[in-house]
Amino acid sequence: MTQLGIVPRPARCETQDGAAFVVGESTTVVVDPRPDLIAHGVLAADLLGRVTGQAIEVRYSDEARGARDVIRLRIVADDPGLLEGDEAYRLVVTPQRVEAVARTSEGLTHAVVTLRQVLEHNGDGSWRAPCVRIDDAPRFGWRGLSVDVARHFLPVDSLKVVIGLMAHYKLNVLHLHLTDDQGWRLHVPSRPHLARKSSGTSVGGDPGGYYTPTDFGDLVQYAAVRGITVVPEIDVPGHVNAATHAYGELTPDGVPTDAYTGIEVGFSRLYADLPATSEFLRAVFDDVATMTPGEYVHIGGDEVLTMDHDEYARLVAQAAAAVRAAGKKVVGWQEIATTPLEPGTVVQYWDTRVEAAPFVAAAHAGAKLLMSPGSKAYLDMKYDEHTELGLEWAGHIELRDAYEWEPTTLIDGVPADAVIGVEAAVWTETIRDLDGLTTMLLPRLAAVAEVAWTAPERRDWEDFRTRVAHHSDLWNRIGLRWYASPQVDWRSATRR
Repeated sequence: MTQLGIVPRPARCETQDGAAFVVGESTTVVVDPRPDLIAHGVLAADLLGRVTGQAIEVRYSDEARGARDVIRLRIVADDPGLLEGDEAYRLVVTPQRVEAVARTSEGLTHAVVTLRQVLEHNGDGSWRAPCVRIDDAPRFGWRGLSVDVARHFLPVDSLKVVIGLMAHYKLNVLHLHLTDDQGWRLHVPSRPHLARKSSGTSVGGDPGGYYTPTDFGDLVQYAAVRGITVVPEIDVPGHVNAATHAYGELTPDGVPTDAYTGIEVGFSRLYADLPATSEFLRAVFDDVATMTPGEYVHIGGDEVLTMDHDEYARLVAQAAAAVRAAGKKVVGWQEIATTPLEPGTVVQYWDTRVEAAPFVAAAHAGAKLLMSPGSKAYLDMKYDEHTELGLEWAGHIELRDAYEWEPTTLIDGVPADAVIGVEAAVWTETIRDLDGLTTMLLPRLAAVAEVAWTAPERRDWEDFRTRVAHHSDLWNRIGLRWYASPQVDWRSATRR
C-alpha cells in the first residue's frame, strides 16, 4: 500500500507481484459511445498523457472486452461488486489492460485519478502501473476547498489549476468566496455597479478583477467535468463594504462608503429596515442562483460585529429566503446557527473557540455541519513562525496538524450523522497569486483530503507522510510551488 503513494488512501487495495501495465504508443482509452463517457475519455487521455508524455488516443467502442493495451472506462450503475455510494469505483490493473468501473461519472473520474497516481516512471522513459485491484468510495459526500478571491483576485486560469489539484485529491466542492469588504468578484446582471465600481481593488491596493457570467460558466463547466461542484458565496450581512461602496442606497444616509483595502473585519453591515436591502438580497441571490447549476449557495453570515442579534437574525432569514426562493439550498458560516434555520441548512463550523450549544441545537433541529476548523483546515495559517505568507490567529498548522483530526468528534453533542463533510479554506489577505496559493495548499491540501475521504481506522500518519512524499515529483513537473515540510522525507520518494 505505502509504496503506491495513493492519496487519499483507498478503502481496499490488493497489489500483485510481477509484470505491470506499460503505457506506450499503442495504449488507448476506450469508452462506450455515450456523450457523458466521451468527455471522461478525453479527460482521462489528457490527464494520463500529461504525466507520461504520450499522446493517448481515445476510442469509442462497446466491443473492447478482449482488447489489449487499453484503459477501459465503464459506468455500470447496478454493479453489485462496487462499494456503497454514488462515487464508488473499482480499478483493476493487469499486464494486458486496465479496467475502471463506477456507478457515476464522478466515480469514474476518481478511478482515473487513482490510476494517474500509481503510474511509475521507468528508466527507459516509459511509464508503468503495477498490477493492483482497488475498491474505493469516500467517507463524506462533501469534500471541499474554499478559496477567497475577494481579498486578492485570482484569474480563471489560476482557479483551473486549483480545480486540477482538487480533482487529483478527490475533492468535489469548490467554494468561492466571491465578495468581501475589499472587492466584489462576480458580475451580477441586476446590480452591474457591484463589478463596475467595486472589483478594481484588493488588499494593500493591489489590482482587482471580476468574473463575467461567461467566465463563471466556464469555471463551473471545467469543474463539473472533473467531478467538482462550484458553490458561490455572497457574504452578507457583514463583509459588505464592496456592496455599500457600489450602492449608496444600502447605507442609512444614502452615501456610498469608501473603498477599503485593509484586512480588518466586522465593521461593515447591511440594514434590515432599509427598503433597498431586501430587494438587493433577492435580486443578487436570484442572479447568482441562475448562474449556479449546483444545489447550494453560500450566504456568508460571519463576523458581523456592529449590529444586535435580532437584526442579524432578520437579515440571515432574508438572505436564506432569497436563496430558497431561487431554488437553492442554504450554506452559511457557523454564526447562522444562532438564528432559526430550516432543516437541511448547512452550517460551516470554523471557530473552535466558541461554545458548542448553538451547533448541537442546530444539528438536532435538522441542520447539517460542514467541518472547517480554523486550527486544522484553514490553510492560510502559517506552517511555523518562519513562514513568510499567512496569518496566525488560529495557530500554526504543520502537515501533521492538518492530518490528525476527526470531523465527527470536533463538537461534543453533535451526532456523527449530522456531519455532512469537510472543507479546507484558504484566505488571501497575504496571498497575492497562484504561487503563493499553492505554497500554502501543498502539501496540506492532501492531508485534509484524506481526512475527508478515508475512514478513520485506515488513516495513519506514518503511512501518509511516506505516500505524500511521492507527490512532490508531480508538483514539480507541472510547475507548482509547494512547502517542503520537514515532517516528510521528500528525498526518499521514487520518481512518479
